[in-house]
Amino acid sequence: MQNLVFGILYGLLGQVGSFLQLQGGIKYNWYPKYLWVSMLAAVPLSWFYLKSVECFIKAFDGEIYPSRLIGFSIGIITFTLMSGLLFKEPFTLKTIISLLLGFSIVAIQVLWR
Repeated sequence: MQNLVFGILYGLLGQVGSFLQLQGGIKYNWYPKYLWVSMLAAVPLSWFYLKSVECFIKAFDGEIYPSRLIGFSIGIITFTLMSGLLFKEPFTLKTIISLLLGFSIVAIQVLWR
């Protein structure tokens, strides 16, 4: 259970950081001034993703497939919430269904063993 929780936390940190690195640069126009900082941020963000996958693989007794699906779903959930917060994008029916599908995929991987 501990590996699952840490896998989700590392994945969330990676996704939030990546969102800020990529879409935040567009929103706040920091690419021209801080290009190298943005590029160097990829190093710690990659570490979060590596640790996330490592924890998921341990949590699922060596299986790699759940780590991919949970990681994908964390990305969908994080992107949806962050784009709503930072970019004020509306939560349309399509967005809400996608968000529910992301949560459903996580629930299936975690609960169906």
